[in-house]
Amino acid sequence: MTTAGAQYDIVVIGGGPGGYATALYAAAAGLSVAIVERDKVGGTCLHRGCVPAKEFLETASVHRTVRRSSEFGIRVGEPTVDFTVSQARKNAVVDRLFRGLSGLLAGRKVTVLRGAGTLFPQHRVRVSEGPDAGTEIVGRAVVLAAGSVPRTLPGLPVDGRTVVTSDEFLDLDRIPESVAVVGGGAIGCEFASLLSDLGARVSVVEALPAILNGCDSEVAAVVHRSFRRRGIEIHVGTEVKGFVPRPGGTGGVLHLSEGGEIDADLVVISVGRRPRSEGLLAEGTSVVIDERGFVVTDRYQRTHEPGVWAVGDLVAGTPQLAHVGFAEAIVAVRCMLGEQAVPVDYDRVPWAIYCHPEVAFAGLTEEQAKARGFDVVVKKDPFGGNSRAQILGDTEGLVKVVAERAADGLSGRILGVHMVGPWVTEQLGAGYLAVNWEATANEVAQFIQPHPSLSETFGETVLALTGRGLHLG
Repeated sequence: MTTAGAQYDIVVIGGGPGGYATALYAAAAGLSVAIVERDKVGGTCLHRGCVPAKEFLETASVHRTVRRSSEFGIRVGEPTVDFTVSQARKNAVVDRLFRGLSGLLAGRKVTVLRGAGTLFPQHRVRVSEGPDAGTEIVGRAVVLAAGSVPRTLPGLPVDGRTVVTSDEFLDLDRIPESVAVVGGGAIGCEFASLLSDLGARVSVVEALPAILNGCDSEVAAVVHRSFRRRGIEIHVGTEVKGFVPRPGGTGGVLHLSEGGEIDADLVVISVGRRPRSEGLLAEGTSVVIDERGFVVTDRYQRTHEPGVWAVGDLVAGTPQLAHVGFAEAIVAVRCMLGEQAVPVDYDRVPWAIYCHPEVAFAGLTEEQAKARGFDVVVKKDPFGGNSRAQILGDTEGLVKVVAERAADGLSGRILGVHMVGPWVTEQLGAGYLAVNWEATANEVAQFIQPHPSLSETFGETVLALTGRGLHLG
């Protein structure tokens, strides 16, 4: 039991990826740590985000495979989906991971307090709104890791049944016949992809000129074409102007800025996430929160308050990715220990989007590289010529590598690696290393790729950058 005023080396507010990574890394270094978490350790990623969403995407993948099984000489009937079973499996996976994480924290003697944490002056953290409400503890250092919550839109009130965010979507017990996904970013495309695979009629509404904004334009175009071929209706450069529910609360009609409308049983709002910074700070601290609610830090995760750091989705100007929170946690703890820390380079973090076809990338897109003044050399290799992709029957997509032009006119340093296609989220490692080690095409081209493998496409693309590709000119 924690006593009032108990002191720790580090007090962490928030037990999501950034928070629990801070705790585990610090505890491994021998520091005493307490986490204040309002719900369950693991945060959004484990309970309402990354893990459950990917579980459903795997359900969609299995359904897609069974549906195509006759191509491989396996004859079965038309597959049907019992989504209550899918939900039960998802909950079982999440529960196992939660129990594993809880055990890991306990094994490293991390104290976990249940409730919302508020930072007061002198590094005091007070717990409210939970079983440990009223407890106050003190840290030599404090790490703010309160995470984020889904953004909503005016005119689209979330009721948890007809209009949902990602939180409520992951608790569905059935697949609706028709769904409108508002937002065509990474999460929106994942939802659209899995719903379409499981039999729903899907429409995507995106206010920007293209889906997957931030991805390389050619990669995003592959996904766009694939979605269209699968019958997913895509409205880009389009805003939602209103929503009229059906009588009885079973679906409704979205009115669009282009003048059209979408009649859907379910509306999924997927327009990003906002920081959960309300109630995080009491009067008297020097921590700065910007106009959008994000905590401002320097490159080493330090806030304006001495001895207070911030990591994860809460931090201004960073990609809201769980693995970025892990990396930021390590930077913060190493700084606390007086060790050399390498700040996270947000231009080079790995991205993975699990729609079908999958998307993965690290580094600059071709457009970004040119905008920054680089003279670039670009090579692309489609998966259509890859033997493993043909064996899998999944040849849609390509690998694109962007390199700086060297003095001899050939390619030098690799600036970006962009992939779309089968299992690319599991293939990005080599590309990520190439970008972050500032390797040249000549250096990476010496790596031997196994045959037949999907990763050969990356190897062939880099080899082509040297001017002597085997299959690619």
